[in-house]
Amino acid sequence: MAKRYPLGGKVAIVTGSARGIGLATATELSRRGASVVVVDLDAGAAGEAAASLPGPAYGAAADVTDRGAIQRVVAGAVERFGGVDVVVANAGIASRGASFRAMSPEAFDRVLDVNLNGVHRTIAAALPEIVRRRGHVVLIGSIYSFMNGAGATPYAIAKAGVEQLGRALRVELARHGAGTTVAYFGFIETEMVHRAIDEDPLGDRLVDSQPAFLMKRLPPSAAGKAIADAIERRAPRVVRPRRWAALSVLRGILNPLLDRAMTREGEIQDLVAELDGRGDDEQPTTA
Repeated sequence: MAKRYPLGGKVAIVTGSARGIGLATATELSRRGASVVVVDLDAGAAGEAAASLPGPAYGAAADVTDRGAIQRVVAGAVERFGGVDVVVANAGIASRGASFRAMSPEAFDRVLDVNLNGVHRTIAAALPEIVRRRGHVVLIGSIYSFMNGAGATPYAIAKAGVEQLGRALRVELARHGAGTTVAYFGFIETEMVHRAIDEDPLGDRLVDSQPAFLMKRLPPSAAGKAIADAIERRAPRVVRPRRWAALSVLRGILNPLLDRAMTREGEIQDLVAELDGRGDDEQPTTA
């Protein structure tokens, strides 16, 4: 496998890319010379985002829970640009904080279907092209890929699954000359974070319960640049903010200690009690 993978002349599909991390990634890939397919639920938003990119691009409407829709996106990219070299499985949603027993089954299933099964569908549809063109796959994980997901169980389950899928794909695609990156992001200034945390009455307490130095937020542009850099380096993983990397490396030691601390009486358990009482609340999901 080549040490560098220049993006000039490549064709990339980015799901959930009408705004946030997806749009920032599409913009960065376009700046580096890639032709980009902007995929979003809303056709108008996808087209508008594509028109804002500096290079060749077009928008396509698709729901990652619809396998056929994603397959049509890939077919359209092949028809328009001749193939697919890069796929960034970025589309994701979050639910309002709630304990496992309080969360509605519908919200739970929806988060898993988009954040885990949607990633699988996206990659599966693009994989024949990725293998044929010795391309690259990017899966958007999270710090919740390795941190305790109390209060956000379906999101954490999905991101842990995404990490395992990415690790397996890296091994399985190596013989084909294709690469895989798992991106582990902390808190990025996106609409999803604003709705899931900032607009939640418990949001401030959830944030305050964590070490302040870990709660730093980055702009979407930082995430987009990190993804593009990782693709060009064929990096197996990228962590932003970087300070989370130490916790990822030390997870085998720290996680049992942190889990035990979180079960003791105190602020975390007080918060869990409130999250446990949300069974009768509306539990919207947000992208």
